[in-house]
Amino acid sequence: MSEAAPGLITVFGGTGFVGSQVVQDLARRGWRIRVAVRRPDRAYRLQTSGHVGQIQAVRCDAADPAQVEAALQGADAAVNLIGVLYEAGSRSFEAMHVDAARTIAEGCAAARVGRLVHVSAIGANPESASAYACTKAAGEMAVREAKPDAVIVRPSIIFGAGDDFLNRFASMASMSPFLPLIGGGKTRFQPVYVGDVGEAIVRAVERSDAAGRTFELGGPEVMTFEEVLKLVLRETRRSNGLIPLPFLAARAIGSLAQLTALVGLAPVLTRDQVVSLESDNVVAEGAEGLADLGVAPTGVEAIAPSYLWRYRRGGQFSERPATA
Repeated sequence: MSEAAPGLITVFGGTGFVGSQVVQDLARRGWRIRVAVRRPDRAYRLQTSGHVGQIQAVRCDAADPAQVEAALQGADAAVNLIGVLYEAGSRSFEAMHVDAARTIAEGCAAARVGRLVHVSAIGANPESASAYACTKAAGEMAVREAKPDAVIVRPSIIFGAGDDFLNRFASMASMSPFLPLIGGGKTRFQPVYVGDVGEAIVRAVERSDAAGRTFELGGPEVMTFEEVLKLVLRETRRSNGLIPLPFLAARAIGSLAQLTALVGLAPVLTRDQVVSLESDNVVAEGAEGLADLGVAPTGVEAIAPSYLWRYRRGGQFSERPATA
């Protein structure tokens, strides 16, 4: 095994939850980083992740091959983190997961970029009833067609201080006396820590033996949806009721809830997310994962308390010393 010497890397979608972690980890390893995003003004907070001049934000619409070409100019490697959890306007699953992935992969091939790491998701399946999962699979195929030696990384549900997973349920618990056990709460997850995902992506960039391989990233524990909600309630010190909600009813609710995207608001739930919950989100048997990249997985219970305390009544002051 050999590792690539740090050079210039272009990170597409580097201002998001995972992207910010990846930029930070790359900077720590000495890479010069070009963060290619639609809104460079939102990348200001990344500057503190590295030394002066080490991180540069550039405007790039991944739908425009010319802008992608400019973002890749002189790059030794690239990471594609572009993705959406729900559709809104022009930001459709097809545009973000397939078209953008193809444009970036073709740009990397044309520019002779040494390494491309494409971030997909566990559950990517061309035959899935979920549009999210189906387009994730189509994006992988488009990348492999344009750049066969690309590394594909498929994380399970990602947790960490800025996640849209535990934070979402904790926020719901602070506003509603009940939480929905969609599908009876039997869906299985393998939550993976954002820090481990960032480290895995950096190693996939640097390790020459990672070329052309696919890695599924999951944490050390498999948890049901019910166990996830109980963890959230335990850490937020709440006693909300858990109400079973059949998938059929949840789909109907999701169809209505996703209408908020029409006015620019993030929906609490969408129909497609409910469809995704009908399948487990765990590392496939025999798949390569964190261990194959030399990363030891971090358990959710070791990290969740460090940020879920904010949802307790009284926040950090909710704990009172025992009286004598």
